[in-house]
Amino acid sequence: MTNEPVPLTNFVSETASEHVCRLVPVTSPETQIGELRESLEQVHFESATHIGVCDRDKFVGVLRVEDLFGAPPEAKVSEIMDADPPAVGPGVDQEKAAWKAVQHGESALAVIDNGGRFVGFIPPDRLLAVLLHEHEEDMARVGGFLRDSSMARTASEEPVAKRFWHRVPWLLLGLLGAVLAADIVGVFEKQLQANVMLAFFIPGIVYLADAVGTQTEALVIRGLSVGVAIGRVVRREILTGLFVGFALAAVFFPIGLWRWDDAGLAMAVALSIFAACATASFVALSLPWALNRLGIDPAFGSGPLATVIQDLLSVIIYLRIATALLP
Repeated sequence: MTNEPVPLTNFVSETASEHVCRLVPVTSPETQIGELRESLEQVHFESATHIGVCDRDKFVGVLRVEDLFGAPPEAKVSEIMDADPPAVGPGVDQEKAAWKAVQHGESALAVIDNGGRFVGFIPPDRLLAVLLHEHEEDMARVGGFLRDSSMARTASEEPVAKRFWHRVPWLLLGLLGAVLAADIVGVFEKQLQANVMLAFFIPGIVYLADAVGTQTEALVIRGLSVGVAIGRVVRREILTGLFVGFALAAVFFPIGLWRWDDAGLAMAVALSIFAACATASFVALSLPWALNRLGIDPAFGSGPLATVIQDLLSVIIYLRIATALLP
């Protein structure tokens, strides 16, 4: 065998197809053992620990090499093969594939396509490499030493100069956002002059949206640092943002109506709170994911950038709704 070991840190797709050996011995269930032995002599295989048994291209069983040499020559393959071996598709996650082989007591795992045709075997050394890789990854995740976790550790321990240069660019974006927010408010100058009370609620709406976004960002960044894919939380977080926005709006409306005795103003602020909070969850989800995909530490960039975007959106949402509802 010339099968080279797979480096533990060199897995790309992390699926069964990445580890399958295709140049392996294959036979039919009606072949005699003696005939099969002779056919395997002086033939080079990528892996020869197991023999695939196929009937008209359909995978029907596995014959271990130790069973091959321990059986009488006149016996047929169908008599000694494992007719119910573990098998997976090429796209199955490598960890699930490896554990399936372990649970079935097999040292190699057959890979078949959607039509039941035999593709090849994942040999013992590659199964062992996968199990070791997954074990080390799990231990690293528990200990906080994954790539994302090490990034977070480095950010916590870096010197003042690096802390400064990592943060200032994002805060300059925040400063630019403040200028744009002032320009946006200026566009609605006439409406604000006609109803000065509209200006009183801008800080509160902006704060609530930022608070909702900060909670979501903290959850997402913490999840990314321990290997939790954002796809696993996106639906629940967006729904949570909608529920939170609705709850805050429902609480504010009767209070605003009682306090200022203006149904239009209370409704405008309540709707703005709902819309701003719902938008905040989406922004807070998308930015950490995007920065992480770009290889940028989301702990530095997502907070300031999300704040800028969310503040601008909150101001626009509030003033647009207020303009539409109030005379």
